[in-house]
Amino acid sequence: MPMPVSRSSSLIEQPHTAALSPLFLAALALLIMLGSARALPAPTGSDLLLHGPAGAVPVPALRLATDIAVDVSGPTARAVVTQAFRNTTPDWMEGTYVYPLPEDAAVDGMTLVVGERVIVADIRERAAAKRAYAAAKAAGQSAALTEQERPNVFTNTVANIAPGETVLVQITYQQTIPVADATRALRLPLVVAPRYNPGSQAVESVATAPAADPVPDRARISPPVLDPSQALPVNPVTVTVRLEAGFALGAVRSATHAIHVTETGPQGRRITLAEGVVPADRDFELTWEPAPSRAPELGLFREEVAGRTYLLATVNPPEAEAAPRPARDVTFVIDNSGSMAGASMRQAKAGLLAGLARLTPRDRVNVIRFDHTWDALFPEAVPATPEALRKAEIFVADLEARGGTEMLAPLKAALADPHPEETARVRQVVFLTDGAVGDEERIFAAIHEGLGRSRLFMVGIGSAPNGHLMRHAAEIGRGSFTEIRDLGQVGERTRSLYAKLESPAVTDLTATVSAPDAEVTPRRLPDLYRGEPLVFAARLAHPDGTVTVSGRVGGKPWRRTLPLGEAVAGAGISKVWARSRIGETETARITGHLTAEAADATILGLALEHGLMTRLTSLVAVDATPRRPAGTPLVAADLPLNLPAGWDFATVFGEGPQRGTAEPRQRRAEASAPGPVAEAGIALPQTGAGFLPQLALGLLLALLGLGLQRLGGRLTRRAL
Repeated sequence: MPMPVSRSSSLIEQPHTAALSPLFLAALALLIMLGSARALPAPTGSDLLLHGPAGAVPVPALRLATDIAVDVSGPTARAVVTQAFRNTTPDWMEGTYVYPLPEDAAVDGMTLVVGERVIVADIRERAAAKRAYAAAKAAGQSAALTEQERPNVFTNTVANIAPGETVLVQITYQQTIPVADATRALRLPLVVAPRYNPGSQAVESVATAPAADPVPDRARISPPVLDPSQALPVNPVTVTVRLEAGFALGAVRSATHAIHVTETGPQGRRITLAEGVVPADRDFELTWEPAPSRAPELGLFREEVAGRTYLLATVNPPEAEAAPRPARDVTFVIDNSGSMAGASMRQAKAGLLAGLARLTPRDRVNVIRFDHTWDALFPEAVPATPEALRKAEIFVADLEARGGTEMLAPLKAALADPHPEETARVRQVVFLTDGAVGDEERIFAAIHEGLGRSRLFMVGIGSAPNGHLMRHAAEIGRGSFTEIRDLGQVGERTRSLYAKLESPAVTDLTATVSAPDAEVTPRRLPDLYRGEPLVFAARLAHPDGTVTVSGRVGGKPWRRTLPLGEAVAGAGISKVWARSRIGETETARITGHLTAEAADATILGLALEHGLMTRLTSLVAVDATPRRPAGTPLVAADLPLNLPAGWDFATVFGEGPQRGTAEPRQRRAEASAPGPVAEAGIALPQTGAGFLPQLALGLLLALLGLGLQRLGGRLTRRAL
């Protein structure tokens, strides 16, 4: 059903959003042009081409530019992602773009802007949203559909983009800020890395009956990928972070990008990219620390929504007293598949060798490597004698990146415990990988089934690790997640990781709220390691009372009671609570604690109540006015992605003229083009765009920005 234009003023009223500033589009276009002229190699030939029906002349494909504006307020962040789709073709176009968001993002809004038309999306059940979008597409109406493929992978599809037109799709989300050793971190994923999607027959099984496809939606998470040796980077990005930490700030850094930091007060900073615009080929990471001796011990925030109180708590338990280090059995698992070629392999090797160096003869050690096959250095863990460690070092040094990423079998082998009776020894698995696989749910189920007394520590490697897989695997595995993005981080981050492995955990944690009917999430609080705070959210029927946190620190009881009246006002906490509950429910479904039907009912209810995107809900925006003339065909195109920085294209995709293209999407058969779209989707381009197309894009975006400014002025005056 066509959706009327509504809540138009919301696009104008949002504070601190770069996408809404009067000159945003003009500035973005200028940054794109200047950044490309400065940072990218000169073009050598034709533009990026879209191949249509067989025999048709190729035409320039859709272009995309992205602006990300983030407001950080204490423990939470509010982000606005604005994607500008530019149709450089003479045809009416439908564009599909697969893009990443943080795995814990509570996605709650989408707005479509076409000329002076501002259409605010509705949250609907996924099937209903798809039907509304398909009907609008067929009727020639402007429409956009945002769908979740994974908690960190989303798809935007935009229909009926007129020739020469630019449309905007704006996504909003809320997330929490993780803390480790007093350092806060904001990670903005910018590229979806190519995923290895195992077939029905995995390497660990020999089944006689046909097995179910472990990645039934493989086509939806496999967009085209550009070969960097044949094409310039695409999808330029600008980033602005407005940081209000809630405490006096010390160092503000980025290990992934050069940044420009402007002080806006003792607790505030404004951060932008030093280059202005960068290609979307690696994740952006920003970290900040409190000024010396100013680290907060407690953060308690509350929000009132629909007569209920939502609470977000961050509590730092006391450091455990120094204790003798327990004897440990440590199994290192290292990914040497093709996606790890180059810098990622060097980082993983360095991280593993740093762990070997900390072992003593009281410990036991084993090393497992995997690609599409796997093998272990020893049949089971052996004492970490100098001789055993030398064998392990040689084993690791000889590894080369190649082949696929069959993760399930080596994971099960690492978790298999040959001596479960040795409870005095600590059993740990350190798993080093980029996580570039599509069968995450099988991995989670295997961890739940085989964990036993082991603890699983995930180490994310490279410029764009799969945060959903890594973080959730560590949660189920009752361990922790560490990211290593370049060799310069190996020393610092492995020291922190291995210190956690050697330190007593804060265990048996519970959070109890005195108010009746309180709902705490996560319901089962995780073990904590040195430098890790306890973070949880709660929904309360009454705002009065206390919350009591208790556990064991270094084997001794510890308790702290906090009056709810001490909580300060916060924003977006209800969505953080709901997103956490949804994640818990998905885990219960995967691990068999809830039936699929019960889990889906809970997830759908939470999503519709709080207006959130999930596996079962989507955002759809439809303009009421048809625009594409009747009988005019609509051409569909998947927008290509960059290869993540540091990846080797030939190692990942192999050789050949069509390597790196995506599997065709099923919905291409439904497109209203006069003939079938070529199976390869977008052919790999020979070069990127030249200066003149970028100049045209810049001028058009500038005009569109001024149009939005005039629209905002009229809407503001009308509201007054």
